[in-house]
Order: sequence, then structure tokens, then C-alpha cells
Amino acid sequence: MWTRTRGITLALVLLLIAAVLIAVVRSGEKHGMLDPRSADPYGSRAVAQLLADRGVDTRVVTTTDQARDAAGPDTTLLLATPDLLTPHQQDRLRAATERSGGRTVLVAPGSPSLDTLAPGVTEDPAPSLDTTLDPACALPAARRAGAADTGGHRYRTTVTGTDSCYPSDGAPTLLRLPARAESTNGTGDTVLIGAPDILLNSRLDEQGNASLALQLLGTRPHLVWYLPSLSDDAAATGSENDRSFVDLVPKGWLWGTLQLFIAAALAALWRARRLGPLVPERLPVAIRASETVEGRARLYRKANARDRAATALRISTRTRLAPLIGLPPSQAHTPETFLPALAHQLPTPAQDLHTLLFGPPPKTDAALIALADHLDALEREVRHS
Repeated sequence: MWTRTRGITLALVLLLIAAVLIAVVRSGEKHGMLDPRSADPYGSRAVAQLLADRGVDTRVVTTTDQARDAAGPDTTLLLATPDLLTPHQQDRLRAATERSGGRTVLVAPGSPSLDTLAPGVTEDPAPSLDTTLDPACALPAARRAGAADTGGHRYRTTVTGTDSCYPSDGAPTLLRLPARAESTNGTGDTVLIGAPDILLNSRLDEQGNASLALQLLGTRPHLVWYLPSLSDDAAATGSENDRSFVDLVPKGWLWGTLQLFIAAALAALWRARRLGPLVPERLPVAIRASETVEGRARLYRKANARDRAATALRISTRTRLAPLIGLPPSQAHTPETFLPALAHQLPTPAQDLHTLLFGPPPKTDAALIALADHLDALEREVRHS
């Protein structure tokens, strides 16, 4: 078994080792992404520190209820990953922010969140090919910052009074949507940033990223940084539009599983025995009868098959005795015919012939050996007679 399976076992072990190594190498690539407490390249601790130097305090929240309670006219609410929010969470946040009078900043929102969090805005299907873009708008924050790394998602909007900045092929990558007139006298607004680069530690000192980030996030004395978490009860609140487990599994895993099934089917076809009738073939070497007997005996002993061994001994003995007592081999296994003919040929009547030749299997190895000795003695007696 080891000879047949060692190749597959070795391949599985190598695959497991490779998976562990890849996981270890990649585990720290984006650790704490967009987390204002993280000093990693993909974190945002630098921008939070710069805001603190300017009197803006930053507070991290991880639940929808905390984000809703913090919304207010003196607060900027930043949604780091709006597309990860469920429709129920998006509805609750929209209801809390549209009348709060504060600013809401959406980082790289896509189609899953735009309809709810930014009505009237749609995502352009083609992303921006350029990372660094020029303002090309009248928004004071953008004009003072100059070129910045906002290239990512591109947007289209039908909302009037919108500031559309940093266009890429005519489609802006940064939008500032004014609050509706009936919402707290129109003092609030919503800002959409097409890419998170201006908030990352590793990109903050490039172009006008720091200036743009500080101006967008520092208009109010309080900044609430919302990082969604699995512990949020609002995420588990059911709705008909909630995604199932299959929807959350990356497509690469589904395709990989399909490929594994195909590989298993091909391996089964490759290793399967051929179908059809057996074809007799001559053995390449001559095998002694004693070796065959010993091999079969070892198999019987390994399986504790005393019943099969006893049956084989009795059948062989009856088959050899049948011609000696004048019976055809076909009648050697019928007690009613075989036993009277055998008793007639013995010089002295033998007792318990039925038990010896047709009896139950022995229960121990010693009884099996005794049976073989009795059968051998019976055959010698018939031959001498």
C-alpha cells in the first residue's frame, strides 16, 4: 500500500507545505489596512497623527450602532470599506448621516454601496488607468492639494451642485455631494474617494496626498473611523438581500475545487482496472506446487480461515478417493452416494466417516492439523486396500 500511495502522499505533503509558506509570506502584506492605529505600510496611522497635531481627534469604531451614534454636525464619519457592509447596515448609516449635518467620507465605494450611501452616483465600469491625477475642479481642498493619487474607481453622477475632481478620461475619481436642501439646512456633505492611496502610510508623503487627506478629514473637530467587523450584530441582521456563504467564497476557490474534482476523475480513470472478460496468459516462470500451497496456506492462516482450509482439504480428499472406490468425481460430494461406497471398500468399517469428510469446520488450529492427519490416514488406508 505504501508503494502505491507514497507518490500521492508526497505530493499532498509538498502542497500543504507550499500553502503554509505562502500564507506565512502573505499574512503581513496588508495587515491593518486603512487602520488609523496601524503603522504598517497599508495602515493610516500617519494621517491620524497629522490630524491630531491639528486638533482633530480620531476615534475607531467597529459596529454600525457606534457609527450611527457618533454622527453629528461636528463629526466626519469615514467608512473605510463601504462595500463590505450589508444592505441593512448601509440603510441604517444612510438614515443616520443624511440629517446629521456632518461629513461622510466613502473610501473607494463600488456598485454594492453607491445606490444606498450615495444616491445618484454610479460607478464607471472601467477603472482609472492613471494613479496620479490633477484636480481640474473648483473645490478649494483639491486646488490647494494639487495632483494626488486618487486614480481608482471612476464615477458618474446626476446630482446637481456636485464637485467633480481628479477626472480620468472625463470621469471624476473624487466627488463631493452636497446635502439635500431639506437635510439640516444643507450643512452636511458626502465625499467619495476613488482609491485609498491618499490615506496609506506608504503613500502619504507623495504628490499632494497628505494635503488632500488632511483637508477632507479635518473640516470638523471629530473624526470617526468606521472599520467593519464580524462582531457587529447589525451585520447578522437578516434581510432578503444578504449574501449567502457561496457568494462570499472567492471565485478562485470555486474554480479550484472544480479542477480538483476533474483531476480526481482523471486519476480514477488512469488507475482503474480494465473492464471486460479475463484473458488467460501463460506464466512467465514455473512456480512449484509446494510454493503455491504454502502461499495459500499463509493466506488462510492470516485470515483465520479454518473453515475454508478444512473445506479445501475435504474436497481434495474426496476427489482423489472417488476413482479408487469406483465413483465418478461428480458424485464425490454427495454423502448419500459417496459414504456407502467408501465404507464398502474399507477392510474394517470406519467410524464417523460423515463427520470426517462432511463435518463442521474445526475451531482451533490444532483441530485443523488433526483433521488433515485423519484425512491423510484415510486416503492411505483406501489405497492399500
